[in-house]
Amino acid sequence: MQNENPSHQAGFAEKFAVTVTRITGSTAAFILAFFLVLIWAVSGPFFHYSQSWQLVINTGTTIITFLMVFLIQKAQNKDSLAIQLKLNELVAAHEFASNRLVNVENMSEEDLKVIQKYYAGLSNLTKKEESLQQSHSIDEAESMVQIKREREEDIMDDLKKNRT
Repeated sequence: MQNENPSHQAGFAEKFAVTVTRITGSTAAFILAFFLVLIWAVSGPFFHYSQSWQLVINTGTTIITFLMVFLIQKAQNKDSLAIQLKLNELVAAHEFASNRLVNVENMSEEDLKVIQKYYAGLSNLTKKEESLQQSHSIDEAESMVQIKREREEDIMDDLKKNRT
């Protein structure tokens, strides 16, 4: 996918990281790594399983692991940001969505737990509904429950009046 805004071109480091991430995540890279380890293991008897022979694999894997940790974290941060922006757009665009969730990723853990409790309550409210699609947001679900309670009270009052 090409960059939609040409004024913000990725720098060399960004392009390099994206390219390396794509290459190292490929099947070919896995097969190459597998065969390198296999060649190293098969070469053990030729080097009499010496410390130098062991040092080659230990050093190589340590350096690669060290670099890959940062590369994976960079790729995951970028993906996570892109997903958050897409979700923010969906929340902001939907007329029934609770806009308090836009930028939720920057809230404290305590605030997130409070919102989680609201959604647990929403889940309990929707379990009582005939259709799972009836409630669209926390606020709407709470108001719908209140409306239903008032209607039920009105019906019960009418029934009591009709019995007497």
